[in-house]
Amino acid sequence: MSKQIAHTLRLSSKELVFLCIGSDRSTGDSFGPLVGTMLKEHPIPYQVFGTLSEPVHAQNLKIVLKEIQKKKLDSLVFAIDACLGDPHQIESIYFNEGSFCPGNAVHQTLPEVGDYHLKAVVNHLDPFFPVHSLNNTRLDTVMRLAKRTTSILINATQLSNIENESASS
Repeated sequence: MSKQIAHTLRLSSKELVFLCIGSDRSTGDSFGPLVGTMLKEHPIPYQVFGTLSEPVHAQNLKIVLKEIQKKKLDSLVFAIDACLGDPHQIESIYFNEGSFCPGNAVHQTLPEVGDYHLKAVVNHLDPFFPVHSLNNTRLDTVMRLAKRTTSILINATQLSNIENESASS
């Protein structure tokens, strides 16, 4: 997955921005802010929005999107979020081109985000009580997914930078 993401990053001349969505007030939804915090702990040359100390969630998403547009008019937004799925999908990580609607599983209407997005399945989707699924997600599952995702993204940015340097030499 790191190679696939690195290839995607190399193809763009836009400046990369990581948008890590979620809330630290719900175990399952803390995936995005955990990844954002872990990314900021590494020396990456990209801007990160959404950490445990400054999460990007339903109440401030529109404001943060305006801030990204104002600061980085020509940016490639890489959105990262938790999601719910079938029991056999738990701990899967999916990388896709295009935007997605955060909060969909819990029936929130939020703006679409991302030029690319990465989603991790933190728990199964209870169609009647999706918020219950997020709140009853094991922290261990979320932490393992956040560490694995951060490692994938760090490797991808390093591969992309190495390949860009090789191409310009």
